[in-house]
Amino acid sequence: MDRDGDRTERTEYDDGSGVDTDRETSDDRVELGLALLARLEHESLPLAAVIDRIETVTSDPTVMRTILDRAELRGLIERDDGIVRPKSRQYVRFEQDVITKEGEFTCQRCGSGLSTGYFIDLEAGELGPFGSSCIRKVTGRDD
Repeated sequence: MDRDGDRTERTEYDDGSGVDTDRETSDDRVELGLALLARLEHESLPLAAVIDRIETVTSDPTVMRTILDRAELRGLIERDDGIVRPKSRQYVRFEQDVITKEGEFTCQRCGSGLSTGYFIDLEAGELGPFGSSCIRKVTGRDD
């Protein structure tokens, strides 16, 4: 993991330079971001609000841009003048899609320490942990 909590894969290139290079394994983050965008619970959102949600997956601007571009190409969202319109009507259902775990966690969104973590169970993987107020913001229940 790098300093932002993103997964990295170490690879050594055999080009004679002897230099190790980090290569981001962004496919998991892109798929997780797409799964999250497919579950947005609004008619429309400012791009900044969508970026806030994507930042729970990655802080890498290139991966964020990839998530937005692929979401648009796959028909999950429409973008127009800084407004994002979700096309899916699948929402996170708290009773089924949110998992609660007890332990010592740090909120993925705000960085607060938690004794109860809430995780969103998406097709692409588990996203979290979040605190009780941040899980509501990430899912769109609170603004």
